[in-house]
Amino acid sequence: MKRDAVKLLVLIVAVTAIFLPPFAKYQELRAKNKSLEDRIRKLKLETQRLEEERRKLETDITYVEKKAREKIGVVRKGEIVIKDTKK
Repeated sequence: MKRDAVKLLVLIVAVTAIFLPPFAKYQELRAKNKSLEDRIRKLKLETQRLEEERRKLETDITYVEKKAREKIGVVRKGEIVIKDTKK
């Protein structure tokens, strides 16, 4: 009886030693894959935003003027400047 318990314990230890490292590696790769999928999703959203920005810059003269005036800090006569204190 004691001998059977020892054999069973040795078998459990052997199976654990054989299967635990690959399982841990699988979990690690799964987490890395999820992280990369999240990054891909964020990059796709950023790409869409930038494509929309490019389209507006190519076709919308009002948008181009707005962006140019924001960049160089120019206002039209009669406009009121509101400074963003968060920046």
